[in-house]
Amino acid sequence: MALFGRKNDSATTATVEADPALAALTGEYTIDPAHSTISFTVRHAMVTNVRGSFTEHEGTLNLDGSNPAASTATIDVSIASVDTGMPDRDGHLRSADFFDAETFPKMSFRSTSAEQIDAETYRVTGDLTIKDVTRPVTIDLEFHGSATDVYGNERVGFEGSASILRSEWGLTWNAALETGGVMVSDKVKLNFDISAIKKAPEAA
Repeated sequence: MALFGRKNDSATTATVEADPALAALTGEYTIDPAHSTISFTVRHAMVTNVRGSFTEHEGTLNLDGSNPAASTATIDVSIASVDTGMPDRDGHLRSADFFDAETFPKMSFRSTSAEQIDAETYRVTGDLTIKDVTRPVTIDLEFHGSATDVYGNERVGFEGSASILRSEWGLTWNAALETGGVMVSDKVKLNFDISAIKKAPEAA
């Protein structure tokens, strides 16, 4: 199912034919934080991975079934909600050494374009803002489909990831190891597991 529109390699064709089955999915969706996870993985001391998540976040998806490439996404994350399972480490991440959560309480993503890669994979590009730095990032997503839950909510689901260099967003703190290398890798993998609920249409 072509949610974001198929990438068109023909320079002579100006339009992309939308999948009629998408018409029922058109609308605005609210990300369900109770059933969604925004997390990260980073190499620690050169030998293992540390995983964490942001437990407080919100966002919307606007899906356009007649013009899938016009679909958009926004996400806002509370930096203070970072959770790696170790309070001391979480406190360090909130400090000025890393996110400086007191000065910059939010991390945000605003999509700028989207395209279909294959039958189930989509690529969404947008502006990621961390602290006072905004840079483009591309997220590869797998569309898991749509369903109506037991409460009558219409849901869509996506799962995807993107790799960034944290130094490009001003997150440069590190410590050298006696054996060589550094304590925290520059490369960070961001993971998105999203369930979103369709908003009911407003009464006329």
